[in-house]
Amino acid sequence: MPRFLPPLIFALIGLILFGQGAYIHAKALLAQVLLERAFTKTIATGHPVKPWSWADTWPVARIEVKRLHVSTIALAGSSGQALAFGPGHVEQTADAGERGVAVYSAHRDTHFRFLKDVAIGDEIDVTRGDGKTFRYRADASSIVRFDQSGIDPAGHGHELVLSTCWPFDAVTSGPDRYLLHATLIPAGS
Repeated sequence: MPRFLPPLIFALIGLILFGQGAYIHAKALLAQVLLERAFTKTIATGHPVKPWSWADTWPVARIEVKRLHVSTIALAGSSGQALAFGPGHVEQTADAGERGVAVYSAHRDTHFRFLKDVAIGDEIDVTRGDGKTFRYRADASSIVRFDQSGIDPAGHGHELVLSTCWPFDAVTSGPDRYLLHATLIPAGS
């Protein structure tokens, strides 16, 4: 076997792995551009607008943390397909601004990467598809097993939970989730 062959094979494998990672991030960025357009049309028309013709979901909210200069469009549902393009509004949880817990979930290496930088006390704005914006204050975080979140979607308060995989710098998936808890700030406060 020629000497140059093993380094060439390793370089090729590295290039393939890098390409796969770059593809995931490029897809996530492009999707957010298309989702932003569809969300703007949703607010303007009052009707859900799909971001592309074959989409099985549509934008339902914009989540912003102005201190961090981040904004991301969330989709209806939290299936694996939806999460490939943006955060998902978890089924059977409240809509932002309504009584109960509104839960949004996303991948830690793309759309919710910023969660590691959110500080307790930060304000999080959630704009729904009807154009109404609700402001929440981050008040706690927790790390839980995926099947033991302790979230009661029918809670009596007005809460927001942003969920992603934990730890932030892991390269493989695991059973733990990072939850950022926030409470609605009453209008006029």
